[in-house]
Amino acid sequence: MKHVKLSLMTTLTAASMFATGSARSMNAADLPHEKVQGPVIYLTGGIGQDEATAMKHEESRYPLALEFVEHAKPKDQYLANVDVTIKDRTGKTALKTISEGPFLFAKLLSGRYTVIAMENGKARTRHLSIAAHKPEHVVFAW
Repeated sequence: MKHVKLSLMTTLTAASMFATGSARSMNAADLPHEKVQGPVIYLTGGIGQDEATAMKHEESRYPLALEFVEHAKPKDQYLANVDVTIKDRTGKTALKTISEGPFLFAKLLSGRYTVIAMENGKARTRHLSIAAHKPEHVVFAW
């Protein structure tokens, strides 16, 4: 599978434009379509300035936000095509997908989860709790 590395500058520029209010109004065309897997609704993407800005604008609507980054010189790069598995507290897979960009947002029920992100054969695992009205933002870095 081809792994995609994206410049952090593209997304950081988009984020700063959004924060300063100079970004153009959000357009539904800039936002990827939500997907559904079992009871989980999720959104993945963030490639390109417009899509990254639109994704950041929507992040607060999702209890879980994942971000994928590779440490590189001269600067870090965002990653796409990261294999993501989210398991509930019983070990049952709640979501298994491939990120279509450096961001993956998921609407999960409150509870404990294990998130496993696999990039280029290297896994990163995080254990977290999702609680109502307390969104989690987790950065996976390789």
